[in-house]
Amino acid sequence: MRLGLMLGSDRDLPYGERLAAWIDHARTADEAGYASMWITQIPGYLDALTAIALMGPATNQIELATSVVPIQTRHPVAMAQQVLTTQIACSGRVALGIGPSHHWVIEDQLGLRYDRPASLVRNYLDVLGAALAGPGNVDVENDRYRVHSPMNVTDIVPTPVLLAALGPVMLRLAGERTSGTILWMADERTIGEYIVPNITKAAADAGRPAPRIVAGVPVVLCSGRELETVREVANDALGHAELSPNYLRLLEHGDAEDVGDVVAAGDESAIVARLQRFRDAGVTDLAARILPLGDDPDARRASRLRTRAFLDTITSEL
Repeated sequence: MRLGLMLGSDRDLPYGERLAAWIDHARTADEAGYASMWITQIPGYLDALTAIALMGPATNQIELATSVVPIQTRHPVAMAQQVLTTQIACSGRVALGIGPSHHWVIEDQLGLRYDRPASLVRNYLDVLGAALAGPGNVDVENDRYRVHSPMNVTDIVPTPVLLAALGPVMLRLAGERTSGTILWMADERTIGEYIVPNITKAAADAGRPAPRIVAGVPVVLCSGRELETVREVANDALGHAELSPNYLRLLEHGDAEDVGDVVAAGDESAIVARLQRFRDAGVTDLAARILPLGDDPDARRASRLRTRAFLDTITSEL
């Protein structure tokens, strides 16, 4: 299992320091030997692909990936143009994580339609796949798109595409059409008994290689007395499952009731043991999302630094 980091929002930082902090996180993660850096596309926060384009020149080896860009917000041709341009800036180290997001983002925040998301994904991938195939014309007509467009950005191919997939139809699409899936709020039993069998079968039936299983897992190095507050902090900071029926259906396949139950928390040995259980469940890429604890910005910063310093020591251990 490859160990990476997942970057989210840090609203303790002033606006003018947030992008520079992300770039610095990527640079130091590259130096520390992490395999990947997963940049979340958070509503109303920094743009993931723009940030990755700036991370490219500051890094040398680390894979840089989005986690994940909602497809409704960007036409597949525009998405391809942006990611291929970003691919140049990063010397071919970019992976594109995409997904249909959730109704509370697409409908409630953006005022766009959120209907038949799996159908949209299928049609979107038709266009995106053609656009990422290399220089040439993109000629695709399906139920959602009529595209006849040139694409002449770069000959750096392929760009791995990963799909946020929670339900059986989306998992089948991910296995049949992409390099794998990116998960959030999925515990070990969900991954081992539900995610891995479904997506692996779909990939095998389609004659594709074994898929990547990327799991976003909150991590916090803390004392035993702090464990009682970890679940509450995680649920408040990282979102409650009841906001999305998609997550509620996913949780039915495992033991977790919310994101707080997925956190790898405690001392060093407890964190390693939990991460190893994700590995044994079939996770190929673990994206550690550091969860800072504390009542004020200074305390949260110290917590973040402690957890990151420990994770730096185990990049080759899992």
